[in-house]
Amino acid sequence: MNKSSTFLGGMLLALTALAMPIVNAAEEAILYKNPSCTCCDKYADYLREGGFKVSIVADSAQLQQINKAAGLPYSLAGCHAVAIDGYVVSGHVPLTAVNKLLAEHPAIRGITLAGMPPGSPGMDGTQQKPFEIYAFDGDKSWLYMTQ
Repeated sequence: MNKSSTFLGGMLLALTALAMPIVNAAEEAILYKNPSCTCCDKYADYLREGGFKVSIVADSAQLQQINKAAGLPYSLAGCHAVAIDGYVVSGHVPLTAVNKLLAEHPAIRGITLAGMPPGSPGMDGTQQKPFEIYAFDGDKSWLYMTQ
């Protein structure tokens, strides 16, 4: 390889890195959960593996307050809620969706993966169907992405 191709390869790599959305890997997240829920602890570990700094608040009342304050429809609620960068992430949402949310900063209250789908991050089992992640804002919700 000559100097010219090495230089061009390095420039291409640098430009590619600049074009990628940057998410602060040390982003702080507070996970609110029911005290007895262990899958929530697994989800917190999943976020930590993704580079997030996670604090856990095991208090059912605060979990309900977070969901209510965010306007999260009850039918779309997960078993825990994560407060991160002004958003609420409810349930076992994959990092792909969390990182998309943080990179794009849409004008919404948050995103959710309703229930406790098998095979989702922090849940045992095998994924049965594509995960439908919904965005919500006040009394409105819509499909944000499918994974």
